[in-house]
Amino acid sequence: MKAQNVALITGSSSGIGFETALHLARNGFKTYASMRNLEKSKNIAQVAKEEKLPLEVVQLDVNDDISVKQAIDKIVAAEDRRIDVLVNNAGYGLLGALEDLSIEEIKAQFETNFFGVIRVTQQVLPIMRKQKSGIIVNISSVGGRMGIPSLSAYHSTKFALEGLSESISYELEPFGIRVVVIEPGFIRTNIMNSSMTAKKAVDPKSPYFSLTQQLERSFKSAMENTSASSPPEEVAKVVLQAVTSESPKLRYTVGNDASSMIRAKTTMSDTEFGGLIKQQFQS
Repeated sequence: MKAQNVALITGSSSGIGFETALHLARNGFKTYASMRNLEKSKNIAQVAKEEKLPLEVVQLDVNDDISVKQAIDKIVAAEDRRIDVLVNNAGYGLLGALEDLSIEEIKAQFETNFFGVIRVTQQVLPIMRKQKSGIIVNISSVGGRMGIPSLSAYHSTKFALEGLSESISYELEPFGIRVVVIEPGFIRTNIMNSSMTAKKAVDPKSPYFSLTQQLERSFKSAMENTSASSPPEEVAKVVLQAVTSESPKLRYTVGNDASSMIRAKTTMSDTEFGGLIKQQFQS
């Protein structure tokens, strides 16, 4: 793709979104790093200023129709009606067994992780169709291809995102628009800080309390084990690879753990794979 193509990244205040926005800007993209709370923009704005990057911060709440429209209107007005790359990254995790989750908590998880993607994508698609080009990158997870205990709501959003992405890839290809799904494994970000635990799941009286606690310990261990997790910069590199490819793949995994887990999922029987998950997350 030519230099100074325009990229919009959601959820850019930290982690994958932060690194992806900087990485695209460092590689010649006019980058709009969006986030719900502009009070969290200090770090990325400072890096962009120090490195003289073509990066601007824009307020965008993926849960708010008006916020999404205003942000995209601002971008296309400044960029000659163009958006070449959309990276749907905003999202969070929700811990808790299904019985411990309220309908409200599950709806909120879907509102951000799934409907937020739809909300932003629907605003960008007419722009990309008119310019007859573009690429939409949806940050999914290895958890969009397999499930583990105490993350049923989160996995549901990522499975939905995978299906959405696959379906619209057929719809949009005739218009010169490509769709890419990025599937990271354990990424060393502040994911546990940006995750929420269901209210009932933190009650020691919950029948699933020990299960949820074990999952949190497993996550913490994985984050501290550099051989079992990857830095967010690795995701950013794969995003750049995808958006600069003449023929991007539909799916890209990030991290050896993601590749090995998906390989196991596709080669093992359900019983065998289930045993692997129990050993890793319930022992």
